[in-house]
Amino acid sequence: MIPSALPSTIAQRRFQAAHLIRKVRFLELRENASYVAKEEGPLEDAHLSEAQKIRRLQVIVNMVMSVISQDPNLTIEEASELCAGTKRAALAMFPDKELAYDIIYRPRLQRLMNERFHLQ
Repeated sequence: MIPSALPSTIAQRRFQAAHLIRKVRFLELRENASYVAKEEGPLEDAHLSEAQKIRRLQVIVNMVMSVISQDPNLTIEEASELCAGTKRAALAMFPDKELAYDIIYRPRLQRLMNERFHLQ
């Protein structure tokens, strides 16, 4: 049985992916404000926060890849916008890790775009 929190149709997944990308900046601002307000905690809090950010980025990338690969009405422009939004979201969460994004996620998205839209 599919949990109700997971989108079940392509349109819902497409909306969810775009929504996640837009919400990242808001969440980062809110989290940064709460970190400034509280005292510096143990090192475990930093690792937990980092793990949450990594997991959030993985969910965003997986959702975008799912939408690109399964939505038959998706245009190449819309897919490109989703990929660009994914990069903006990743850099909002990890500002100094553009090289890591380019090594890990960009090839996956490029390969998917090439397969889906027969590019090259």
